[in-house]
Amino acid sequence: MFASRPAPLKNLKNKWMAQWPDALEAWSRFTKLTPPLLLTDTKAEKAEGLYGSFAMIRLDDHAVVISLRQVEELELQSFATEILAHEIGHHVYAPGDLRDNALLIARIRAGLPMYENQAGFVANLYTDLLINDRLQRSEELDMAGVYRKLKKNDAGSLWTLYMKIYENLWGLPPGTLADVAAKEKRLIVDAQLGARVIRAYSKDWLDGAGRFTALVAPYIMESGFAGRSAIFLPIMDTRDAGAGGGIPDGLVEIDPEELDGAIHPADDPAISGFDDTPGDDKAQSPEAGGEVIRGGKKNNYRSPAQYRDLMKSVASSLKEDELIIRYYRERALPYLIPFPARETPRVADPIPEGLELWDVGQPAQELDWMESTIRSPVIIPGVTTYQRTYGTSEGSLPEKIPTDLYVGIDCSGSMTNPKFSLSYPALAGVIVAMSALRAGAKVMSCLSGEPGRFTQTDGFIRDEKRTLKLLTGYLGSGYSYGVKRLEETFLGKKEKPPRPVHLLIVTDQDIFHMLKEVKNGWEIITEALEKTGGGGTFVLNLYTPKSYAKDLQRMAEIGWDIHMVSSQEDMVEFARKFSRRMYDRKAARERGKG
Repeated sequence: MFASRPAPLKNLKNKWMAQWPDALEAWSRFTKLTPPLLLTDTKAEKAEGLYGSFAMIRLDDHAVVISLRQVEELELQSFATEILAHEIGHHVYAPGDLRDNALLIARIRAGLPMYENQAGFVANLYTDLLINDRLQRSEELDMAGVYRKLKKNDAGSLWTLYMKIYENLWGLPPGTLADVAAKEKRLIVDAQLGARVIRAYSKDWLDGAGRFTALVAPYIMESGFAGRSAIFLPIMDTRDAGAGGGIPDGLVEIDPEELDGAIHPADDPAISGFDDTPGDDKAQSPEAGGEVIRGGKKNNYRSPAQYRDLMKSVASSLKEDELIIRYYRERALPYLIPFPARETPRVADPIPEGLELWDVGQPAQELDWMESTIRSPVIIPGVTTYQRTYGTSEGSLPEKIPTDLYVGIDCSGSMTNPKFSLSYPALAGVIVAMSALRAGAKVMSCLSGEPGRFTQTDGFIRDEKRTLKLLTGYLGSGYSYGVKRLEETFLGKKEKPPRPVHLLIVTDQDIFHMLKEVKNGWEIITEALEKTGGGGTFVLNLYTPKSYAKDLQRMAEIGWDIHMVSSQEDMVEFARKFSRRMYDRKAARERGKG
């Protein structure tokens, strides 16, 4: 019985592959996509990561994967164009790419409180409806025939709702895909609303995601759904669509529609035709002739924990530390500016000295075409191709040498864990450190919660990832930044640092107790400032500055710059303003002109 299966499946594979061009053209004659992976055995399915469903897509490599074995079991052999075109639709329409897939998941999660883990499932249902409706109506493909084969009796209210939406979209006779009793009025009305959502938001499908989620959420929350979710498994083709792919930028900030879009379709004017928006969020503008003007909204950002959970929902393969680094890096980007640079009297100018062979693999811009063609009219890479070599001589223009940066952050028990909530000291450190690295400086980072623990980079480095990984870490020990870190780093060596170093210490009022408790504490910060030669700044979160007036005066007399903040949120603005005021050459020139 089973001995003859391989041959029929091979014939089926050839037939389906022949339908691939027609499936592409269902979207556009210009659509290009890698041919599908048509699998004929369970071993191949396992190798491709295809589990449960008979088809899937991968957004990272734009793959379409189909199990012909399961297609045969479900008796879908005659729907090659329909199924292939459907999978193509996920690549060219919804979700389309990794970024839109993540935005879709985010909007659906907002409408599923306590059930966020079902966001990928709902996204699959929603995008399938969008794609199938377009193919059925515009391309006249028999998508309804596919679902006739998949029809199930007594499959639960959500499956019935889903099938009833298709019946409404395509004007099918009642009972074609779903058996709904007349008494199930809520389900009948919801199916009508669901069909309206698909039609109304077919072009702006991201905006419709929250509406669809609000519609199906009560069905998911029903106690019996968990036991029936396996019914949908064969059609879950985008469940892990984002797995293995990179994470696009722009997902730290929350789109306003994500917060406001999870409304029931019955309350959506685009669906109902009635605008019942409460008047308390409107304002009449006399200048606009009484026109209703809606107020703007401030930027909203996810917490690190929310960002991490979203990335897990889109099946990101990045580790937690890498996700946290990406979060703080993206939060820091709007604040970055070039870091300080010092001038030296002279810089070396290049002088052409001779020629040497240029070979494939070397930078193309270094190939000297003129000399190569003069020496031989026949260009043979590595044989007749040459590049110019240069020496140097003392020039007259100043060279910009950036000041290296030491960032010491208080990571005691009173500080926020950057992995769960936004840590403003960590974000401020990331802003300044990234600015320094961009300007060509080296950075040494230190987290210190002492007495207790500390961690720091191995000296001054140019590695952004290692720097940010340390700055977004957490200790939660001790009570303050330990000044002995400065002693061991800078005072234990006879020689000065090879380049000037700016010392930046972010802490709170407990530093003054640390300076008194540690032997020669005040002498340590004095000598460290003198030896590093690049200046120093204490960023102090002080609630009652007057209580520390004498200590602040002593710190200033030593030569430290002091910036006091009344809340940790102010540290971010400090990082931007301080860097611009002290180190941005363009801003300095503009101030000079003023």
